[in-house]
Amino acid sequence: MFGQTISSLKMALPALCMNQQTKELIAKSFCSNAERVENLMKWLGIPPSFTTLRVNTYSSSIDDILQQVEITLKQQCVSRGMDMFDIWRHPALKDCLVIQNRGPKTNLIPAEKEVIVDLMCGMAVLRGADVFAQGIMGAASSMMKGDIVAVYCDMEGLCRRGATQKYSKNKMFVGNGVAQIGRDEYFCSEEKISGVGILMTQPVMEAPCLDILPNIVFAQNLPSIVCTHVLDPQPGEIILDMCAAPGGKTTHIAALLCGKGRVVALDKARGKINKLKQNIEAWGLSHLVECYDYDARNAHSSDKSTVREGSPPYPSETFDRILLDGPCSALGQRPSLKNIMVPSVLKSFPRYQRQLMKTAVALLKPGGTLVYSTCTVPVEENESQIEWTLENFPQLNLIKQTPHVGGQGIKGGNNLSEDQLKLLQRFDPSTLKSDNLTCDTDTIGFFIAKFIKSQT
Repeated sequence: MFGQTISSLKMALPALCMNQQTKELIAKSFCSNAERVENLMKWLGIPPSFTTLRVNTYSSSIDDILQQVEITLKQQCVSRGMDMFDIWRHPALKDCLVIQNRGPKTNLIPAEKEVIVDLMCGMAVLRGADVFAQGIMGAASSMMKGDIVAVYCDMEGLCRRGATQKYSKNKMFVGNGVAQIGRDEYFCSEEKISGVGILMTQPVMEAPCLDILPNIVFAQNLPSIVCTHVLDPQPGEIILDMCAAPGGKTTHIAALLCGKGRVVALDKARGKINKLKQNIEAWGLSHLVECYDYDARNAHSSDKSTVREGSPPYPSETFDRILLDGPCSALGQRPSLKNIMVPSVLKSFPRYQRQLMKTAVALLKPGGTLVYSTCTVPVEENESQIEWTLENFPQLNLIKQTPHVGGQGIKGGNNLSEDQLKLLQRFDPSTLKSDNLTCDTDTIGFFIAKFIKSQT
């Protein structure tokens, strides 16, 4: 039954649209297997069938949190006229709850009054979000607070802000909702309007609204949760998160330290640091985490007088474990309906990632653990980076991952052995089939590799 639902979804949502030359570059990762590439584009345009929540086991037990989440979800569903969602504990991840989404509602009739939202907002709605005021581009001139409105996503980014007429260009219906503000209040107010603009009561894809119990629940894609468990932080250790914002993995690392240890969280985007600090504070982990707006590529100092405490840079062999979840092309994100990335931008990421890797190896203690991860699918940013790392840093050894719930690495032009590929963990939407979906397979695209640095 659920497979039939997803099959109809493939007809309801368009495949990812992207630059043809960029698409051809990605195809090389799959040895120009046209069928697999088209399957990837199709599934990247579809939201995952499951929502995963990481819970704050540092503050409470997962059973207590599950009970609170069930109560909150039930209240949410009643207020929106929805049936309760199925929710369960993930069998392999001790701090993960899984919720099965529903949809699409292919027979849903759009309301008469129309609201146009930007592409990013539309994709968020497909994963359970309400429409925040910032995402509204246009609305019917007669829209008043309390009106039922049809929400459409502007697929081309051509809607003029403040438009009142029905939008005639390429748009996609994402559901009906209730206006929380009137049109004039939003577009004519001298004050900046924020918060929920449209409460989605009849979304095309039914998924839980994720702004629930923020002190004990963090909405996070399953591979990201797996990634921190693969890192396996231990109480008392000093751990570096090299590219930490917005802080999902940082809070996870700190929670797994059980109150003992130190996490250094770096991110060169100064504007993201405040959000990072907010997430850490909300989870009661501020005493374990230090946040710095700093480019992690420059975090190593060869000056032996540099101290290990406080702000970067740091001397060699400072950290017990390092997470390198660096900038990438993000071509694993779902849903993604349009991507304007050009080949030159796609080709720029491997060099940046290698600069970060050099710093990570220098900062890692002998016997320490390094985890490299991306949320993208090209081999050039994944398996080929692992091949380059092993060639240039013989002190690093590729090791088995636990848990390993994804697939293994792929060839795609690299020279890794079959045994080495089995040690890698790849979550790959290009392999999805509508009749065989689970919460471990129907995820964003993601890649994980784990290394140990030799003692000598």
